[in-house]
Amino acid sequence: MRIDQATPEQLREWEAQLSKDYDAIVGKKLSLDVTRGKPSADQLSLSDELDGILAGNYIAESGVDTRNYGGIDGIPEAKRLGSDLMGVPADNILVGGNASLTLMHQTMLAAYQFGLTGTSSAWKNVDSPKVICPVPGYDRHFTVCEQLGIEMITAPMTADGPDMDAVEALIKADPNIRGMWCVPKYSNPTGVVYSDATVERIAKLGLIAHEDFRVFWDNAYAVHDLNDNPQQLASVFDLCAKHGTDNTVIQFASTSKITHAGAGVAFTAASSANLTGLKAFLGACTIGPDKVNQLRHARFLPNRDALMSHMKKHAELLQPRFDAVLSALQEAFGDSDLGSWEEPAGGYFVSFDTRPGCARETVRLAAEAGVKLTPAGATFPYGKDPEDRNIRIAPSVPAVEEVVGAMEVFVVCVKLASVRQALAA
Repeated sequence: MRIDQATPEQLREWEAQLSKDYDAIVGKKLSLDVTRGKPSADQLSLSDELDGILAGNYIAESGVDTRNYGGIDGIPEAKRLGSDLMGVPADNILVGGNASLTLMHQTMLAAYQFGLTGTSSAWKNVDSPKVICPVPGYDRHFTVCEQLGIEMITAPMTADGPDMDAVEALIKADPNIRGMWCVPKYSNPTGVVYSDATVERIAKLGLIAHEDFRVFWDNAYAVHDLNDNPQQLASVFDLCAKHGTDNTVIQFASTSKITHAGAGVAFTAASSANLTGLKAFLGACTIGPDKVNQLRHARFLPNRDALMSHMKKHAELLQPRFDAVLSALQEAFGDSDLGSWEEPAGGYFVSFDTRPGCARETVRLAAEAGVKLTPAGATFPYGKDPEDRNIRIAPSVPAVEEVVGAMEVFVVCVKLASVRQALAA
């Protein structure tokens, strides 16, 4: 089906048939949800050995009783786990609670309100601090900025990561830009892995940006590969050291999609100066993280080999779900002009672009047919996709057969929304 080549008569015929197909789907009264990138119950069960793993031994290798207060930056064993996960020296890692989002929010709040390298570095000292958001991107990053009143400006994503020509031009043109969000591996939602050249250009942003500029490097999917030979992500930590921009990039990761999503461990990796500022902030709001849970995770995943072996089990559960999405898209739209999509080799999402102006209607039609999709516009700041095109598909939670059913609905909705738009033109 190619809309641009269809006659009005063909469009009317297609609309009639698609409407009939859609009404039949509505009559099934489905209830399927592909909105959030959460682990499935089977994935969560992979880590049930965490229960009881300490067997009453709560003493960390340093002799610290993890049941007690203190240790604001985490126990050494957990720092090593963070090092295995992030590829950063353990001395540069702070270990927190279960959510990297919490650490990202706390770090941006500290940068904005108090400054990471002294009060003069606080972003609030600027009349209108701004943060660059590559789009489409992660909605929760946008929520952090909205809550803090930080203006978001967009830069387009490419197959290699953010359009760095655009990013560098924005920074050079606006001295009030103080930050940038990044999801460098299996980017949410496109699934793109940043190229080596892109990572190096990001590491060099500290040479052209304000000294208080920080990149928030959310490496949520650092080890979430679907195949055995994944594209490797260059080390932004090493590249920052190479270019003398150690303070520019602050990295984040967690075990949220590795072990128990609601009871994991989160990590921040940063320069000593950034860590000093963050710890000063945390010292006012906590007496220490859950070190018992940190110790459980360190014993469950004692080294890099154990971590990667565990992640292969996740991949075995996720791959059939991604295959169901991608095969449905290829079969329905492979030779059409109704949409385009990425084929991620890891992560938790598939990003689909409809024809301009069709995303919201596609999501609405799907909802009425019993399939919940992420709201159109969610992958853009303020919920406003200027072209109304992007839809994020999250296939991890439903069973494979449910993913297949959801994609059957999705395909019909995309086609129906596209044909009706063409008829109305």
